[in-house]
Amino acid sequence: MAYYISVTVIALILMVAMSIHVLTYSGFNKSQKKWFVATFSAISFCALAELALHCGYYHHSLKIPLSILTVLQFALAPCFAMLFAGALGLNYQFKIFLITFGSFLLLGTVCAPFKLVFYFDDDGYHRGPYFLIYVSTYIAGLLYNIGALFIVGKKFNHRDIATIIMVLVVLVAGIIPMTLFELHIAYVSVAVSASLCYIFYNDLVQEDTKSELVEKSNAISKMQTQIITRLANLIESRDTETGHHVARTSYYVKTLAQDALKDGVYSDIITPEFINTLVALAPLHDVGKILISDKILLKPGKLTEDEFEEIKKHASLGGQVINEVLDGVIDKQYTQFGADIATYHHEKWDGSGYPEGLKGEEIPLSARIMALADVFDALVSKRCYKEPYSIEEAFDIIRKEEGSHFDPKLVSVFLSHKDHYLNPVISED
Repeated sequence: MAYYISVTVIALILMVAMSIHVLTYSGFNKSQKKWFVATFSAISFCALAELALHCGYYHHSLKIPLSILTVLQFALAPCFAMLFAGALGLNYQFKIFLITFGSFLLLGTVCAPFKLVFYFDDDGYHRGPYFLIYVSTYIAGLLYNIGALFIVGKKFNHRDIATIIMVLVVLVAGIIPMTLFELHIAYVSVAVSASLCYIFYNDLVQEDTKSELVEKSNAISKMQTQIITRLANLIESRDTETGHHVARTSYYVKTLAQDALKDGVYSDIITPEFINTLVALAPLHDVGKILISDKILLKPGKLTEDEFEEIKKHASLGGQVINEVLDGVIDKQYTQFGADIATYHHEKWDGSGYPEGLKGEEIPLSARIMALADVFDALVSKRCYKEPYSIEEAFDIIRKEEGSHFDPKLVSVFLSHKDHYLNPVISED
């Protein structure tokens, strides 16, 4: 008797655990939760009914109530599959459940007085000559459950064959002892199978949700790239003197950040994610120029002092443009990263830069990297007001500006890998 009690307790514990998980899981709606709890409750009811029949505490006066309990159990057990199919989202399962349960209840009620499937006498419970009727309905329910798992697997665009086979093996492992050896462990196998089915479905739901999130994330990323690219193209279309400046500086910042990472410089800040974000947003470093008049921006020759003061405003204006244009469209942290590059890429290590006169590591690292890349490209490029410097001359100027204009650590990395900056790779995207 301790054996049957232990088997029932195991089944009940599993069903309580599954019910608690369902009710507290946010991934299911109210309808799904009702279906799952109904399934686990039905299994618990049948397990307790099985225990009442075989616990060893029997009196002949209990024949009628136990007969009613057995008829209910025999009618309900084959219907677990319909309840679970409803939880899995299959249509019309409630109607199918009612029809199936009603039919089996009627069959059990008709058979009970004639002792065809089961009967009780003074000694207790006995199987009738047609007990195979119950076994057949049980197997039919099993096949229905397997079919439901295949349908659901197809709905989610894949099937976990291994899980379905495992469920089948566990259920058969419960049927065979019950049918051939009258060892009533069927409901613990049903409880284990229900738990496996639930885990199978929950995994499908989470995998499907993950796929949707990845698709949305990719779409958002693509939209961000398009916005940034179009803004960068707008900048270059106005400032025709710079020619591939955006593409070259993107290459330089990426290379400098990667070299710094390899050399262990600012490794607490520079990560692959930092580099990807830096490269994506570097094209917006001069976005503030779209608010500078063409008269100044396109002026051939040297600027006057007043004109230079006006063009210096593009740094702070750039940060404002990025915050205004990208706010609510792109992640706030991502937007701030871009605004920092645009606003502070003309700050200098010694505090003599603009727009705020930040000094040393007060300047965001992204802007310090951008500053070096921006100046280097300006030095080696032809402008209407100057001829390009040679590569070696540009390296010498960067070296001389170490600790005044540029971050000394970044200059050290830059000059240690000079060959990386000789032939910038310009993307055609």
